[in-house]
Amino acid sequence: QVQLVESGGGLVQPGGSLSLSCTASGIIFSGKFMGWYRQAPGKERELVARISRDGTTNYVDSVKGRFTISRDNAKNTIYLKMNNLKPEDTAVYFCNARNIDSSYLYAGYWGQGTQVTVSS
Repeated sequence: QVQLVESGGGLVQPGGSLSLSCTASGIIFSGKFMGWYRQAPGKERELVARISRDGTTNYVDSVKGRFTISRDNAKNTIYLKMNNLKPEDTAVYFCNARNIDSSYLYAGYWGQGTQVTVSS
């Protein structure tokens, strides 16, 4: 079966940093488009960052210059390095895998999510 498992969430003060990871199984990882999405309480899920098969990356404007997405195909893992965190970054962060670069928000496979809380 397909599994995506996120880790690395937690509580951090504004201006701090966190690193998230997502390890996949049951898929041909190198053939997938991967991404990080987040959902805050009472708000719609949004794309945070995505990375293509060849390593091309895209970010939502609100995290550009602060977040970095990367992938390690040998470990079937993607990462999200988050710097200079802000309270508005507080959300559940989800890992996503899809077979094609579709713009449909809810396409593909999803992890269970990991909570990130930014608060003083």
